[in-house]
Amino acid sequence: MFVRRNHHNDSFSKHRAGKSSVSKSRTQRSFKEHAAAASKRMEKQSKTSKPDAPASPSNLTSPIITLSIGPTARLFAAHENILTTSPYFAACTRTQYLETQSKRISLPEEVPEVFSSVLEFLYKGDYYPKLLPNKRINAWELEDTASQTPAATVFLEAAQQDILKDTLVYCAADRYSLPELKRLALRKQGLQSGISCQTILSSARYAYANTPDSDSKLRAHYLALIIRSRATFKRSGTMQAEMERGGGLFFDLFVAMCNHMDDISTIAKSPRTPRTL
Repeated sequence: MFVRRNHHNDSFSKHRAGKSSVSKSRTQRSFKEHAAAASKRMEKQSKTSKPDAPASPSNLTSPIITLSIGPTARLFAAHENILTTSPYFAACTRTQYLETQSKRISLPEEVPEVFSSVLEFLYKGDYYPKLLPNKRINAWELEDTASQTPAATVFLEAAQQDILKDTLVYCAADRYSLPELKRLALRKQGLQSGISCQTILSSARYAYANTPDSDSKLRAHYLALIIRSRATFKRSGTMQAEMERGGGLFFDLFVAMCNHMDDISTIAKSPRTPRTL
């Protein structure tokens, strides 16, 4: 039974949203394994890989397709050759989604701010804020803009909540079959900090509702984040309210917590390796 406590600061600042480090189970695959594997891949990629190259000029001579995005029908334009690098949009150009006379695709459920990032990625191989190399520490970091601080969240009208932008981009990339964009969004989210508990939990719920069960990378990211930040979440009245609502997120969190405790127990019982003098 949980006891509701008043809290003064529900923010998450000390623990960064990335670098999952939950170890591998010996008996079966779990979210813990996915988190550990994802952490190693992301760390390796952050030091060795680069964002995709921008679109080739030869692709900028193809016909223009207009896209009507969101409930307010905000208009975007994209070159057909660029847009159809996404299998989803390639299929759209061959189906009823494309209005033959006007070459227009309507996506009334999409979020304009998110689609703008998707389109920017298709053209430039990245989206704002850009991922830049830090040669001093041999890693990647988000660009530091002197004029303004990039918004880490987007207000989602349908949910009436702030959701982490990179989570929205990840889920959009999944819909549009853009695996490189998914990897980029996950890496960028790992560089975010200072995110409130409420935003983390609402974003985790969104991730669970908008990714298939077979795609556990983003889900494992949130599970590992909550476990690492457990001291903050334990004091959070928001966490108690969310747990009372229930959902698949919290069963997976329970399993991941159990696996984490099993690992600690195994390490504690294992004989210590003698130091070499």
